[in-house]
Amino acid sequence: MTMRLCRFLLLQVALKWSYNAVKASLCLGGSDIFASVAENSPMGHVVANISINGYPAAAAVRLCLNGKDADWFFLEDRTVRLNSSDVRVLDREVLGTILIAELTCYENNIRQCQYRILVEILNENDNKPSFLNETIQPVTISELTAVDSVVINVKAQDEDGDAISYIIDQSSPDASFFRIDLPNSGNVLLNKPLDYETKATLRLNIWAMEANSVEKYNITAALTVNIADGDDQYPRFLPCTPLAPGVPACASPTYSANITETQEGTVLEFSPGPVRAEDGDRGLNTAVVYTILSGDDQGRFAIDNQTGDIRLTRAVGDKGQSANFQLTVMASQLDDWLKYSVASVLVRVLRNNKFPPVFRATTYKGFVVQSSSSAAIVSSYGNRVLVLHAYDQDFSDGVNPNIRYSIRPPAIDRLFHITQSGVLIARADQLQASSRSVLQVIARDEESGEEVSASVDVEVLQQGQAVPGGTFMMDSFFMDVDIKLVGFIAIVVLLLFLCALLFLFLRTAGKQPQPDVAEAESPGKRREVTSGQTAFKRSSFGDMSTHEYESSASFHGRHGIYTRRQSYLPPPSTSSTFVIMDREDNCDSPSGPFPVLEDFQAEKDELEADEGNHGGAGLTDLGHSKPEENN
Repeated sequence: MTMRLCRFLLLQVALKWSYNAVKASLCLGGSDIFASVAENSPMGHVVANISINGYPAAAAVRLCLNGKDADWFFLEDRTVRLNSSDVRVLDREVLGTILIAELTCYENNIRQCQYRILVEILNENDNKPSFLNETIQPVTISELTAVDSVVINVKAQDEDGDAISYIIDQSSPDASFFRIDLPNSGNVLLNKPLDYETKATLRLNIWAMEANSVEKYNITAALTVNIADGDDQYPRFLPCTPLAPGVPACASPTYSANITETQEGTVLEFSPGPVRAEDGDRGLNTAVVYTILSGDDQGRFAIDNQTGDIRLTRAVGDKGQSANFQLTVMASQLDDWLKYSVASVLVRVLRNNKFPPVFRATTYKGFVVQSSSSAAIVSSYGNRVLVLHAYDQDFSDGVNPNIRYSIRPPAIDRLFHITQSGVLIARADQLQASSRSVLQVIARDEESGEEVSASVDVEVLQQGQAVPGGTFMMDSFFMDVDIKLVGFIAIVVLLLFLCALLFLFLRTAGKQPQPDVAEAESPGKRREVTSGQTAFKRSSFGDMSTHEYESSASFHGRHGIYTRRQSYLPPPSTSSTFVIMDREDNCDSPSGPFPVLEDFQAEKDELEADEGNHGGAGLTDLGHSKPEENN
């Protein structure tokens, strides 16, 4: 009985198992799914087909997807499709390389079998390289960094796994300072020495590019390299004059100052000034110390070793008026005495300046012949070299060595140049014939600062043209004459002219002729004597009366006209006589070279007798004055 019951049970189990086996055959025939799909594949992309005996549409069979990546798939009949969208992109770099899911088959809600789904995401070159942010930050390196040293190491990555190569953009401002020897390494090397004083910041661009892709995607990064100052420069005196463009080394200036003979105990003011030096390494700015190496004249000059101020400790009167002092000053780094620079200091002792410089003329005239020469000397109209010289009476020879000449306005400086000896040079190839140029020449005493100017009128002649005369010759004659001397000469000439006029006036007044009528008086008588050609002129010589006589004389008496015949003067006598004289002759006595009137005594007696008969008083001299009688 028991045996039958066991057999019955076994039979039932066998029947039931056989029934289930026949019934589950619809989920059989399948297998694990291994597939691949490219990233960025679209929605509904077929991943794989399901190979089972049953048809999922049958009511007895049901397929289900589960697993961690099951949501990336969906089933359509016996097909597994990709579940993506525009906002949900299949990205290998995000999801990884494998999608894992499970496919479970149910028959009559009883799980019959389960299959694995493994989908590889195929890579596509859909990403550009990108630099690691920490490798492209600004860096600081010393200016003393050796050439060929690695100064930067840049890194870029490509999520698609492509190899990256690095290239320096040669259009970068400072690309010449760097190089990359191994393109795949990202090591940037220093290509040439650095100098903080010349350039404290360098900039360059680096490209990161895919090396093994068709697309060759790339990206660039801007790098900044800051240069740290190193102690590689010497102190330099200010103002700094570079030896050449782009060269950090400076030429030390020459400081100059003027003092008087009695000046002492003062801090000197220099030009340029003050005397200052600074560390050539501006970033370090190490303190400097000042020292007078030579020329202090036994302590006459003292320097403040911290400020560089130079003090005159005692007067220089004992050195004479022409004494100058040449000092050598050293500035060295406080922390390194081997780093130093020197400068020259000139101290001038000023003369007693009483007179300013002067030109001998306010205007000079000259000419130059147009030619193809770039330099032609301007000549005066006397065919001599035109030399402009400013005289200074403070010097015995009138030559002040401190005078410097210049031309104004500056615009005309390209056409004319004046040497320090006063010779005017013209650019004859840039001048036009028959033109004139008026320029101003300035003479400046560099010691006292006094200036004097003169105008120069330059005429441009054509080749072969004769040098004009006239006014220009006169101008050249007076060109070198001192203005004061000209004024003095003009005054002297004027005085001489006035004296000559006065002399001529007095001489003319002294030659005025006397009246042609003379008087001869005698007591009780008066006779008028007239004549067309006869005249008696009285001249007194001491106590003696002398008369000039001309022939054809007529005497008017009371009884008519008495005419005397032509006669010669009789010999001189001691009595009153009438003589012929030249008023210009100087006669000491009546017995001069002229003869006395012939028969004059007889006529006189006759006339007196006639007057006596008429009660006259005597012979009258032409109705004016009575002649004096000799004692």
